[in-house]
Amino acid sequence: MIPVQQAITGKEDQRQLSSPYQALVQFYCAFNSGDLRMMSENWLQSADIAMDNPLGGIKRGWAEIEAVYRRIFNGPAEVYVEYYDYTIHETAEMFYAVGRERGYFRLGGEEITLAIRTSRIFRKNDGHWRQVHHHGSIEDPELLAKYQAAVTGKK
Repeated sequence: MIPVQQAITGKEDQRQLSSPYQALVQFYCAFNSGDLRMMSENWLQSADIAMDNPLGGIKRGWAEIEAVYRRIFNGPAEVYVEYYDYTIHETAEMFYAVGRERGYFRLGGEEITLAIRTSRIFRKNDGHWRQVHHHGSIEDPELLAKYQAAVTGKK
């Protein structure tokens, strides 16, 4: 399988959200536009979902995950990411995408270039793909420390 290099930014056509690609587009549209309603539609509303990222640790259930997105969307920083170098692996009821995010985090006059290894798992629910798991890792320790310090305000 050859990884797709054309980035998903969220500006692509979502149509009926019937394909894994379109479910990914919906996620990046919600994230990059700060749309919490759309983000909620992208995730399965269940206690079984989980998100593991460099800042929030492991969050379980929509209430905990929503709090992370609410903090990002309503916070003072501008965050943008796009998905590239990815592969999609699909079965009838589930798919997972493995790839990379690139983008930036801007706060005040500081900008940090982001490079994150990212996997997302979606499950088909009532004919629609809904995200059930996300894992993101920043592999560069210096970038991770700089990003964590910028977000938490701790130097």
